[in-house]
Amino acid sequence: MTRTSAVVLAAGGVSHTGWIVGFVIGAVIVLVVVALVVPILVLAHKIGQAAPLINGELVKARDNTAPLAALSTTIKYAQTIVAGLARGRARLGG
Repeated sequence: MTRTSAVVLAAGGVSHTGWIVGFVIGAVIVLVVVALVVPILVLAHKIGQAAPLINGELVKARDNTAPLAALSTTIKYAQTIVAGLARGRARLGG
């Protein structure tokens, strides 16, 4: 303890230095947290605004590629037709 603070405390005064330092440190921590969280919230808001557009495009992609699921059935039918044509050609002597 310094001589001046010892005199103040001996005279019945109270030193508030610890409280002031604590409040300043607390305020700095709050500002740092706000500075880190605000960009995250802004980015989340932008993603939220873009989500319906992204979802719409994904639905279009699903609709446009749905016929590919039936491709194996089409291949089976094509193979059956080609085999039938080959048998017909063989019977006709070709």
